[in-house]
Amino acid sequence: MRLCFIGDIVGSSGRRVLKAVLPGFLSDNRIDFCVVNAENAAHGLGCNMKICQELKSLGADAITLGNHTFSSYDFIHDIDKLDYVVRPGNVSSDWPGTDIVVVNKPCGSLAVINILGQVNMQPCADNPFEAADRLLSDLSESGVRNILVDFHAEATSEKCAFGYYLAGRVSVICGTHTHVQTADCRILDGGTGYITDAGMTGAEDSVLGMDIDVSIRRLRDKLPARYEPANGPAFINGIISDIDENGKCVDIRRFTEYE
Repeated sequence: MRLCFIGDIVGSSGRRVLKAVLPGFLSDNRIDFCVVNAENAAHGLGCNMKICQELKSLGADAITLGNHTFSSYDFIHDIDKLDYVVRPGNVSSDWPGTDIVVVNKPCGSLAVINILGQVNMQPCADNPFEAADRLLSDLSESGVRNILVDFHAEATSEKCAFGYYLAGRVSVICGTHTHVQTADCRILDGGTGYITDAGMTGAEDSVLGMDIDVSIRRLRDKLPARYEPANGPAFINGIISDIDENGKCVDIRRFTEYE
């Protein structure tokens, strides 16, 4: 089984490059399952039903989110209508949506889990390690061996520790949220593919996908300025991993595709 995970989509630039590149990329690389993180897909902050439906039509089998899951307020009422969207599983029990999505295809089944980090993250999440234990326990009854976890976290130390904690228990762990692709993709003991951050999908000349001038103004002058997604040529960042019949990762590599 070959799995593709695509890092945080940022605004219209990220959606545009996916529309132009993703269908052909999935075909050329013989991808069986495609999972994308879309928590910044709606103008750089949040997501909505229309965007999820568009991503699904482009080839996404499952969509993960993060701390901005409900930054677009209407999504609170729509997320339960989308059975391929998974929101973080260690948040308030009042959050609508589901914390595990299982995608079934003739080639097999893939379970997708989304978890928030707890270091320097808002909203405050429950313990991600305990949440992972609970979700994997719930999933064990299904018999699904192929499991991908999107760990949406700020601190690289927390991401690394989380990877080692789940080593041998899941197929792939992809870090998201920090938007810069890391060079540490590898296979941990027990056959778990890991990368600290898969990177982002959006305007290449940007500050984490956002407008450069606005970002400098906020950081240099300490003056309020509304964040805006950057425009211009965009790229896609993510990973491709091969998973064997036992749910173990046998290969993982990062990729960048340009518009």
